[in-house]
Amino acid sequence: MRGAHLLHLTLLVSIAHGIGLEDKKGPLGNLVLDVPEATPVPFPIYQFTSTEEAETYHVSGETEGKISISSDGWLFLEQPLEWSHDKNHHLDIEAWSADGETVDGPYSVVLQVVDVNNNHPVFSESQYSGHVREHSPAGVPFLQVSATDADDPNTLNAQLRFSIVNQIPNPGNGFYFGIDPDSGDIFITEEGAEFLRARPSVTYSRGEVRGSPDVLKKKFEDYCIPRNNIPLENNPFYTCIERAERREVNLLQDPDYALVVRAEDLGGGAPNALSSTTRVNIAIVQNLWVSPGSITIRENLEGEYPMYLTTVHANDPTALYKLVQKERLSFPFTISVDGKIYVTAPLDREEKEMYTLVVLAEDEQGVELEKPMEIHVQVDDVNDNRPVCDEAVFEVQENEPIGNQIGVLRAYDSDKEGTLNSFLGYTLLRQKPTKPFDRMFTIDQANGEIKLANKNLQRKEVSQYELTFNVTDGVYTTECKAIIKVIDINNEIPVFEKKEYGTHSVPELAEVGTTLLTIKATDADDPGTGSSRVEYHITAGDQHNLLAIEVDENTGEGRVYIARPLDYELQSIFSLQIDARNPEPLIEGVEYNENATTFVVIQLLDVDEPPVFEVETLNVNVPENITVGTVIMTAEAKDPEGKTIKFKMEGDEHNWLELDADSGELKTKAALDRETVEQISLIIIAYETEGDKQEAEMLVDIQLLDVNDNHPKLQKTQGFICVQDMTPLTLTAVDKDADPYGEPFTFSINRKSPNFEIKPIDGTSAQLILKKKPSSDLNATVPINIKDNAGMGITQKFDVRICNCTKLGYCYIEPGAHSWKLGMSGTIGILAGTFGFIILFLIIVIYRIKKKDQQRSATSGEAKAML
Repeated sequence: MRGAHLLHLTLLVSIAHGIGLEDKKGPLGNLVLDVPEATPVPFPIYQFTSTEEAETYHVSGETEGKISISSDGWLFLEQPLEWSHDKNHHLDIEAWSADGETVDGPYSVVLQVVDVNNNHPVFSESQYSGHVREHSPAGVPFLQVSATDADDPNTLNAQLRFSIVNQIPNPGNGFYFGIDPDSGDIFITEEGAEFLRARPSVTYSRGEVRGSPDVLKKKFEDYCIPRNNIPLENNPFYTCIERAERREVNLLQDPDYALVVRAEDLGGGAPNALSSTTRVNIAIVQNLWVSPGSITIRENLEGEYPMYLTTVHANDPTALYKLVQKERLSFPFTISVDGKIYVTAPLDREEKEMYTLVVLAEDEQGVELEKPMEIHVQVDDVNDNRPVCDEAVFEVQENEPIGNQIGVLRAYDSDKEGTLNSFLGYTLLRQKPTKPFDRMFTIDQANGEIKLANKNLQRKEVSQYELTFNVTDGVYTTECKAIIKVIDINNEIPVFEKKEYGTHSVPELAEVGTTLLTIKATDADDPGTGSSRVEYHITAGDQHNLLAIEVDENTGEGRVYIARPLDYELQSIFSLQIDARNPEPLIEGVEYNENATTFVVIQLLDVDEPPVFEVETLNVNVPENITVGTVIMTAEAKDPEGKTIKFKMEGDEHNWLELDADSGELKTKAALDRETVEQISLIIIAYETEGDKQEAEMLVDIQLLDVNDNHPKLQKTQGFICVQDMTPLTLTAVDKDADPYGEPFTFSINRKSPNFEIKPIDGTSAQLILKKKPSSDLNATVPINIKDNAGMGITQKFDVRICNCTKLGYCYIEPGAHSWKLGMSGTIGILAGTFGFIILFLIIVIYRIKKKDQQRSATSGEAKAML
């Protein structure tokens, strides 16, 4: 009847859930089945059918009174199952005949309870309270909420996300607080950092006792006397009534802000997610430790020193203040015990434009009470420096067109650049001589550019002019001079001494800076002027700009030298064209011709160079379980001369690798082990197979990446527990793997034990706890499963002796149980041996005494005969 009822139920449930009966049927055998937790009961799990003639079925094992099987083989739940970590139900199912004999089985069936999302997140506290100081930086956590979910932590059912649902009050509909969705850390937003303010409160100075009637009376007079005209919202006494100084604010009743924080499972945002909320009460605490901002002070300010600049206040009125300088220059600042900062002497902006003061607030033991505060002191510029001019010498040709620039008068002012204090104006005062006209030159009043104003320059009449200028910054004036040399017109071109300088050879490995040859061209114009000065330019034959020419100003010679490293394979012959030119333009009608050009050939001598790697160093990451024979990397090198190269390596201490000499492929030839060595450093050598057989080296660092190839192992596999105090045993395991394949470990007992339980201590240890005292001493073997952080582990045996202990805490062993105590036969044997040894010793002693007596008698008889 019960089987028929269950079958009917099965049909209903199967139809309701769209599951065919065939999906829940199968032959009797070993099987693993998934069962959802908290399912309605009775719940059909699976129908077993036996190949033998079975009258009924029987289930045993971890049924907990919740699991049954019907006579027709239906395994079903009578009560719902609950999920827990590593919780499975191990059952044995067999088929019985009519007389109760087993005809099939038993078979092992494991029911795995599958977690469903049926637990709401639970906050660790019903309400949270915290405080944060005004002006605190955004993004810095000041409070954390936490919640847990009883569902499977390895699924989304227990993956929680935090969010702020509401903020009360919420001025401007902008949240002043944010929360990290993963950690639950609460912080101030950028908007909160700007607008959060504490309730007005009284500020105390050093030596004033908080809450003292005398101090409060003085504060009352300071704040409440009408002459101060302090607005009500800024008055900490609120219409002359003492308010907050004699009562502690209860955050639960009177918070400045209240947040509603939600914790939601399924990773947040899922339509069927479960959630919970909590309240977070926040008080905004007054923050006196606020930077006064940048301070500006005029340089060379007259007045009485030390001169007051600003005041800082620590939140602790007993704080001691200290100034620290960031630079090793003079530091003309000091701070008083009340936090008042003074400058001790006039400042000079030209010496230092800005000072950075670091203010410390410490207690009497030197412990910082506040974070160090930086205050910038900007020294404002005043016009206290005269313009300064450089020596100025310029050249002008006789036929220079009117309006051409002759040069720029360089003048400087040490006052702040870009201000009126350093803005300079230029005026031409006089010209000496005044031939042929008084105003032969002009100067731009704003930028100091000197131009030719009249023509008819005659070098024979006047070879140079001396000009005097007035340079002013509006307050100070300086006279500056400039020399203008009149030079001959540039009507001659430079002429090379040689049309060709032949062919010159140089090794390709010659050093940069090596001189290849010297060349020279002369100019018939006026010596020492721009018209006769010669410059040399390589205009053809050096497309890679590897060569250059340096001019000797004294001799006019040009030194052709190597400017960049040469490369025979890049360019082996340089057919150079070199032109000579003047810095001054030629007069109209005169042109440079072939006489101002020369040719030279530079030929490189090939040198056998060593091979060259594409890279000199290489870092390679390789998992330690890489398949033997896998190519790790390929060394690539070439010989500049095109010679055949081969490869070899050094540094393979463990003989794990092999290098193909021809291709440069580096392979594994044995299994790698990160636990033996984490990094392999090799030198791969490329060498020529002919000629000088030159070599080049490349450094290869192979970093072995850890894989989970080790399981946690118990450091000790046995121990004892004293029944007097039942102190738990500490189990410690080690795993050679690194993170994330190492600790923390998970300790568990394979099957539920009536005598032992295990509780974690930390990531590598756990306690083995004896649940109840045994009636007598006994030895037990406990199967302990230890898994690493990635879930890899095995079951290990731990032998436990449970015993009565001595006062020293060791197992007591009764005398009869001592392994060294002998039986009756052993004792008799030892005594007989001892007596035998004594008798033998006495016989030897008696024999030796008799022998000595006989010798003494014989000697006495001989003496009598002689007499």
